[in-house]
Amino acid sequence: MNKFGKVAVLFGGTSAERAVSLNSGSRVLAALQGEGIDAHPYDPAEQPLDALKGYDRAFIALHGRHGEDGTIQGALEVMHIPYTGSGVLASALAMDKFRTKLMWQAAGLPIPEFALLNEQSDFADIEEELGLPLFVKPAREGSSIGVTKVKMPGDLLSAYAAAAAHDPLVIAEKGVMGGEYTVGIVGDTVLPIIKIEPATEWYDYEAKYNRDDTRYLCPCDLPAARAERIQAEALEAFRLLGGRGWGRVDFLMDEDGNHFFLEVNTAPGMTDHSLVPMAARVAGMSYPALVCRVLELAAND
Repeated sequence: MNKFGKVAVLFGGTSAERAVSLNSGSRVLAALQGEGIDAHPYDPAEQPLDALKGYDRAFIALHGRHGEDGTIQGALEVMHIPYTGSGVLASALAMDKFRTKLMWQAAGLPIPEFALLNEQSDFADIEEELGLPLFVKPAREGSSIGVTKVKMPGDLLSAYAAAAAHDPLVIAEKGVMGGEYTVGIVGDTVLPIIKIEPATEWYDYEAKYNRDDTRYLCPCDLPAARAERIQAEALEAFRLLGGRGWGRVDFLMDEDGNHFFLEVNTAPGMTDHSLVPMAARVAGMSYPALVCRVLELAAND
């Protein structure tokens, strides 16, 4: 495994997802070291960028801002260090749910109806236009941070305020309630689709990371031909943003069986609850093999 040289595993960071990143990165680091790779931890919240000098590759296990939004990718570009995942533009686009939607909308991919919110928005009108329930979310956060499910008329304003505390760019999204799914991508391989069935009302932070009663169905309940079509479309959605290396595309189904793409994660979680390792395992790829494959795909823009 010396072909990788000296590898920095980037995790921790300063975003609201620091705790999740610490979990992901420590597991990635242990897996790489277990495969005999010369891997070392690097936390940008505690170490200067200069500390990355002399590294041959970087495995990005940072989540959220300054780790998944193109900024650390740009720094690594300047330092000529190949890194895992998408490049600067694709990372920035995927982190911005509003602009991701605009790209997919322009390409004719199915997305939930949405509205961009600000302090001057007619909240009652938007509630009526999108219908209830709807979801309000900061456009540039992950892990369901700052997200509110609005079920009662008149609650959109307070949901907007909760999201705006995390990001001035806030979107409201029509509730698509027929099921939540995700599909992982590693290189040119599209992994089996996972259906997510939270015991909570929706797949919030607790259901993602702290609860053991969330159910994951993989293979999922979709007919094989339908699943294959959605997998192909998910790869198209990923590549439309410029995605490369690896990532995860989330989508929803409505009660009539129509699918709607939700967002792309360009630095997916690698915790014991995470979805890409789960799908990879179903496809016959162990956690260490997955980590090594992702590292093998490291590149510069």
